[in-house]
Order: sequence, then structure tokens, then C-alpha cells
Amino acid sequence: MRQSQSNERGFVMIVCLGLLLMFGVLGISSVMQSRSDMDVAGNQLRDVSALYAAEAGAEKAYALFREAIDATAAPPSPLPAGDFMLDRYQVEYSCESTGPAVQRNLTSGPYTGLYGLVTDYDLWGHAAGATGVENQVRVRMERALIPIFQFAIFYDDQLEWHPGPPMTLSGRVHSNGETYLGSNSGLDIDSWLTVAGRLLHGRAPGSGQTLGTGAVRVRDSHGTFQNMANGDGTWLDHNDPDWLNKSTVRWGGRVQDVSHGVTKLSLPLETSDDPISIIKPSAGGNADSYENKANLKILNGQAFWQSAGGTWSDVTADMIADGSLSTSTFYDAREHRNVNAVNIDIAKLNASAYWPANGIVYARQTQGAGNLMATRLVNGSTLKAGLTVVSDNPLYSVGNYNSVNKKPAAMMADAYTILSGAWSDAASSGALTGRVATSTTVNAAFISGNTNTGGGDYNGGVENFPRFLEKWDTRTLTWKGSMVQLWQSAYATSAWSYGLYYTAPNRNWSFETDFLDPDKLPPGTPVVNAVVKKGWANTGAPLAGS
Repeated sequence: MRQSQSNERGFVMIVCLGLLLMFGVLGISSVMQSRSDMDVAGNQLRDVSALYAAEAGAEKAYALFREAIDATAAPPSPLPAGDFMLDRYQVEYSCESTGPAVQRNLTSGPYTGLYGLVTDYDLWGHAAGATGVENQVRVRMERALIPIFQFAIFYDDQLEWHPGPPMTLSGRVHSNGETYLGSNSGLDIDSWLTVAGRLLHGRAPGSGQTLGTGAVRVRDSHGTFQNMANGDGTWLDHNDPDWLNKSTVRWGGRVQDVSHGVTKLSLPLETSDDPISIIKPSAGGNADSYENKANLKILNGQAFWQSAGGTWSDVTADMIADGSLSTSTFYDAREHRNVNAVNIDIAKLNASAYWPANGIVYARQTQGAGNLMATRLVNGSTLKAGLTVVSDNPLYSVGNYNSVNKKPAAMMADAYTILSGAWSDAASSGALTGRVATSTTVNAAFISGNTNTGGGDYNGGVENFPRFLEKWDTRTLTWKGSMVQLWQSAYATSAWSYGLYYTAPNRNWSFETDFLDPDKLPPGTPVVNAVVKKGWANTGAPLAGS
């Protein structure tokens, strides 16, 4: 009995020792597994840290590229490359072109579908730590020179748009500055809306104007107009705390501002960072002046024409004799000044021997202390061929322009005023009731200046960007083209007001879709720089030779 109990105690002891051994082994295994998991987690953390450091390298290359574009409107030379320390990582970065520039459509980003001269780049970032951990990223990027007239509306400065009657406009809208939208009776934008500043519903500070309650709608990626207004009476704009996500959902990516990464689109200028240099004279070494491009120049009333062989001739007497060049004086009630205009009769120029071979005319008169000096286009319903008229003076057109057998046409000037076919110089200084417009058609792109909003003065907004001097009540202005604001007017600087010197036309305005064909752009169409990131990849390969 005692032996049996002893055997049982021995067995129990063996079992207990076995259990202790098993638990010990399990404990050791658990500790080892925990150490292994910690090592894996540590490696993953180091790998992710290296990834972020490599991304910082690619972003450094992008920032230097973007800085050069903003400063000089050209890619940096040489392309960005270098290294820096970030935390525990040695970071290398570089940028390389992956091929020659080609004419093609952009396929990603806010300018998808537009065409331009596109150069592809790869941005590289590589990070290596002292422990041997390394990572690398590649960012695909394209730099495109986009013809500016592919936008229905393009503003370099603050854009304000607040029409009274309902208004719909097709074509893309872009602003490099703050953008304020509103309406009294409805505003529909039938395409992309991109803003390099903030997109806001309301009036710009200092406009002195009341805010309308009309809808502001933009067509989404599915083809449906979506209102900026929310169901509770508030408005979805940049001030919403969840603006980035909500705007992407509402418009499917077709409404973007600085929060989405939209950046400024700049002209590639050579001698100035001010776009107005393109209409200023070439004197003083202004290589950006369109005077350098023109085949016909009209300077202080004298006309000079360049033959096919490159020889310049003074053709003033001939152009005056055939009626294609004349002068006249009228009153501009907005500017409160008489205007001395050099008139270019387009119908006579069509038939003359001095049509510019490349379709570019440059005209200017030196401004003085007296009357406002200007250029005016008359009898322009038919153009012989594509025509771009450039002037650093205010520019006026009288009556229908390019309305018969439409050609690619553009104007660039200090300010642009549309005078109807009923305009009379003799009645220009009289009461507004004596300046009753007739319905008029203008088919042309134009680049012009405006005035600043502030101190209670509204600049008139997009709806009054082309200026008027007549009583347009019930009359219609049919306009088709592209309107571009690149500067503040230097000479036609009086503030906008309503009802004193003009009343508004019915606006039948639309984008000229012909400009989406590179072969149908106006002569000398300017281009703007667009830099777009296309895609990102964690390559994991060494930077050298990538």
C-alpha cells in the first residue's frame, strides 16, 4: 500500500515536472515570438520612415522645378539634383527628362483633355539610413505649354463673377487668384473650374455690391449641374472644414482650388515677369512684345509692313489713300475723356496689299496728358484670314466682328470695349438715351485688362469684362471666343458703374470650341506653363541609373 502510494506520488511528480517543462518551453517560445514580432515591426517602421524620407526627396526636386517655372517660366537648367540629411537618413533627389517635347493631350490632373507641348519628367527621391535600411520613390510629372485660348475664361488676378440675369457659359474657367462667385438669378458653368487661390461664394471685400441669392452651379463629372448651395442654405466653398472631400464628391473632381493642389499657370516670358509686357512696345529690349512678332505695325499713325522677304516698308500713304487707315475722335463716357483713335478698316485691309502675312498687327499711339489714345477696328464683319490685333492702348471694335465666314481671331489690349453697329461718334458725348445699341456679334478671343475691386468700387466682374458705352436694353451681344485677363489696365482706368454710361445687353456668350483644334487657333496665341504630377511609385531600386 505504501509502495502504491509512493508510485502514485512519483508519477504525479513526473507529470508536474512535465507540465512545468511544457509551460517553460511555451513561455520561452512566446518570448522569442514577441521579440521576432518586435523586430519585424521595427524593420517596418524603419522602412516606412525611409519611404517618407524618399518622398521628401522627390518633393524637393518638384519644389525646385516649380520654383524655376514660377520665377522664369522655364525649367531649371541644370535640372534639380542634390542631397540632404533628414533625421537619420541621407536623402538624394534628382529630376530627369524622359524624352523630347511632343504635342499631345494631357491625361491627368485638373487640365485633363487640354492639348499642349508636353515634356515628361521623372522626379526621384532615395533615402538610406545608417542601419542599411533604404527606400526610393519615383514621381511622374509633365510640363505642358498650353495655348491659353483653350479656356473660356482665364484670369491672372482675382476673378469675380456675379451676373444679374441668368447666365450659362460653356468651356473651362481658370483663375490664378482668389475667386468669388455669386448670382442674382443663376450662374451655370458648363465645364471644369480650377482656381490657384481660394474658391469662395460671395462678393470680394470692398465691392460695395449686395450679394444675390441665385444658384451657382457647375457641371459634374457625370454631366449634371451641381449647386454650390447646400440644403440648409449654406454654401459649399473653400471655407468648409471638409471642403476637399465634399467638393470632390459633389463635382467629381471638376471643381478644384489651391486645397486640391491647383497651381498658377504662367506665361513663359523672357524679359519680364509681368504679362502686360506682351502688349508693350519692343523698345528697351522687350523681347516679349508682340511688336516683334507683327508683320504690320501702326505706330503713332504711321504704318510699316513687312514683305515676305523680311523687308520693312513705310506704307502709311498707301493705307490712308485706300481707306484702311484713318483717325477720328469720340467720347468715352466711362473714362470721362475724348478718345483719339487710329481706325483700322478691316474690309479695306482685306483688299489691300498690306495684309500681314502671319496675321499679326501691332498698333499703338504714345499716351499724353490730353485725350486718351486708342486703336479702333471698324467694318470687321469679314476677315480675309486669321487675324490677331495687339495694342498697348485701349482697343474698341464697332459693329459685327468676324461674323461672316468666321476665321480664328483675337485681340490683345489695355482694355477692350465693344461698340454696337448703331454706334455714332457724333452722339458719343450726349445722353445715354441717345446711344441705343443694336444687337451685335463678335467672334474673337481677347486678352485685356480690368480695374481693381475695393473701396466700394466693383470692377464689373466677368459679366462686364468686355466694356460697354451704350444702352443695350433688350439688345443682344452674341460673343463666341475666349476671354483672358492678364493685367490691370494702365490707361483706361476709370471705375465701373452701372446705368450711368451704359446698360447691359442680353448676353449670348459661349466658348469657341474651334480653339480646341490646334490648327484653328488665332495667330500668335500665347501659351501658359502647366506642371502636373501624374503618378507615384515606391520603386525600391537604387537611385543611380534609374
